Order: sequence, then C-alpha cells, then structure tokens
Amino acid sequence: MAVRVEPLTGDRIKAALPDIARLRIEVFREWPYLYDGTYAYEHDYFARFADSDGAFVAAVIDGDRIVGAATATRMGGHADGFEKPFVEAGYDISRIFYFGESVLLRAYRGRGLGNQFFDERERHARTFSGIERAAFCSVIRPADHPQKPPEYRALDGFWTKRGYRPLPDVIGAFSWQDIGSDHETEKPMQYWIKDF
Repeated sequence: MAVRVEPLTGDRIKAALPDIARLRIEVFREWPYLYDGTYAYEHDYFARFADSDGAFVAAVIDGDRIVGAATATRMGGHADGFEKPFVEAGYDISRIFYFGESVLLRAYRGRGLGNQFFDERERHARTFSGIERAAFCSVIRPADHPQKPPEYRALDGFWTKRGYRPLPDVIGAFSWQDIGSDHETEKPMQYWIKDF
C-alpha cells in the first residue's frame, strides 16, 4: 500500500497516541532538539492534546504503521505556556491556530510530506470561524553547538516559502532534558506566524 497522509481527529487521535508518542521520542532525539524523552510523559502530553479544542493530526501512514505526524489545535487549547509569548506581545490568541510538532522518520523525508503537513493543518485551521493566523515555534540553538551535525540544513527557507515569518518580539522558553544530560535545561523558542 502506498504511503498516504490521513487527517485524524477525536477518537482517531486517541487511538494513535502510542505511535505518535514513540515517533516524538525517536525524531526529537535528533538535532536540533536532542530530546531525551520518556514514553510515559509523551503519552500523557498527547492525551491532553487529544482533548484540546480543535485537535488535529496529519498522520503519514505506510501500510498500517504511522511513520510521521504533524499536530495542530487552537492556540488557547494547547498545553500551558505555548500562548504566553503571544499574549505578552498583544496578540489575540483566539484568532491563532497553533501548529505543534512535525515528526517524520528519516526514511520518509525528502518526499514532499512536509508540504502536505502544512497543507492539511492550514486546511483544518481555516474551517474555524475567526481564525486569522497560524503559528508554530522552533528551538534556537547556538550555531557553534558541539552536537550540531555538519550536514544539518535549517528549515527556515522552507517555512519562509510557505509564507511564515519569524516574530522577533515573540520568543518563548521551554525546558527538557537533552541527550547526555542528567537534568532539564531551558531553551529559547522562536515563534513563526502566517496571516491567512
């Protein structure tokens, strides 16, 4: 069966929780996140996400296996903290759809699935009355970080082509444990936005 992208909502998201939790752990171990995650945390995080207002997943499915996922929900419905930088910058979060993680196993990259992730999430966001923008965030790492792979290419160009722009006055901060560390540290997060 061909690789396909399927929209998931409601109970279909809940059924996919174990697969998406494992995907996040595997993909976010890579640069630039270097995330040392646990299945228990990921499952709990996605259970809360599945119950949020407007929760949506664009799932990449190969046969009967989920090999990629991109999430979206109304900004005010996402996990605590994601909306804070927007509120502080004076944005009306009721008019913003938040695009969470995009995770895709390495073997499936380079096939245009990143564009499909954005297409599906933007289509879903536009079905909600009053939504004027979509936003997401990405971790800011030092250019000379010792764990940065020499072949790494930032996604800024891809996001810009999709119509997103970074917001210099909207910087968040989130904590997680890096691979090789024994404790969590706070990382700055750059927010990007697109006006519909």
